[in-house]
Amino acid sequence: MSETEQAPVPPTHRRRTRTVAISTLGALGIAAGGFYGVHAASGGTTTAVRSLAAPATDPTVVLGGRGGYGWDPRTLGGGTSTPGTTGSAADSVAAAGQATAAQLVGVVDITTVLGYEGGEAAGTGMVLTADGEVLTNNHVVEGATSITVTVLSTGQSYPATVVGTDPTDDVAVLQLAGASGLDAVAVDDDGVAVGDAVTAVGNAGDEAGTAAAAGTVTALDQSITATDESGQDAEQLTGLIGIAADVEAGDSGGPLYDAEGEVAGMDTAASSTGGQAYAIPIATALSIADQITSGVDDATVHQGYPAFLGISVQATGAGGATVAGVVDGGPADQAGLAAGSVVTAIDGVPITSADDVSSVLAGHAPGDPVSVTWTDGSGQPRTATVTLATGPAD
Repeated sequence: MSETEQAPVPPTHRRRTRTVAISTLGALGIAAGGFYGVHAASGGTTTAVRSLAAPATDPTVVLGGRGGYGWDPRTLGGGTSTPGTTGSAADSVAAAGQATAAQLVGVVDITTVLGYEGGEAAGTGMVLTADGEVLTNNHVVEGATSITVTVLSTGQSYPATVVGTDPTDDVAVLQLAGASGLDAVAVDDDGVAVGDAVTAVGNAGDEAGTAAAAGTVTALDQSITATDESGQDAEQLTGLIGIAADVEAGDSGGPLYDAEGEVAGMDTAASSTGGQAYAIPIATALSIADQITSGVDDATVHQGYPAFLGISVQATGAGGATVAGVVDGGPADQAGLAAGSVVTAIDGVPITSADDVSSVLAGHAPGDPVSVTWTDGSGQPRTATVTLATGPAD
């Protein structure tokens, strides 16, 4: 299970420095469901950096996710521009300050353990119900095997589980264990317009507290394309609010407040050069959250956690998918698969590519028994029935 080591990433603003290792452990087939969902590309897009879940423990965080599409460091490229958000955008917005007590009501810090990737991460979320339903970005919890949520207005921490996710639209809903009587965020009913004053609040603050970045709405209905540093693994998000504000890693999932102090959006992405950021309109995010909590399970909305076979695989052309690595103690490991094995069938479905592994597993849930056929390192064909485990959040 190889990793590509990156040199330390210098801070673009005044807060966190980190070294990022981009894990390939999330390669195709490690969890059911395959790829991170991608919208069809639309015209006039702007390439942007995700407002990444920031490392909870410096100096290292491993970023990655189901299907091998992790949230890597992103670079700002060409595309359409908006006033005050290009060139020296980082110099044209005010530096983030500390959030007020009023801005912390209903806001939570989210800390995750990425157990299969050897890292930790942190982001932000918003309380939706008194009994602990929390809205956040999918990429804040992607790859998580353990989630802890701290309610900022009280300091109380809770273990959390994933209710469901929409990786395509970057939305997730969590449930806090044993929570009651929580204050929820106040939601805006009117939306925002270009020129409106807004404030992005999130977990990019240093030890002194949670950050609040004042800014201005620069555009509506924006489409962005996020890529890794090499320009690969492009993903699109549409319908976003464009803002000029000092949004940073860790703000993801936090509230974008309007001038009345109501939540108009969910902080989601920011340029690597600073000063330009994007938020999902709160009406959009809540509509997806309603689908998740009502039990929708389809091509974009996923309930709970995915099934997990516990292998990373690589394409080998016709004839199967070569196992690049096996998670210790996982279903595949217990069945005897090892690095160098070639998976040729799952549940009787022929495997001719790495994509096939994800496609077949996508139809299964944790606890399902599946038959796996492979050729071992000595060239001998083998078959075993394995019980799929519960995978990390997708």
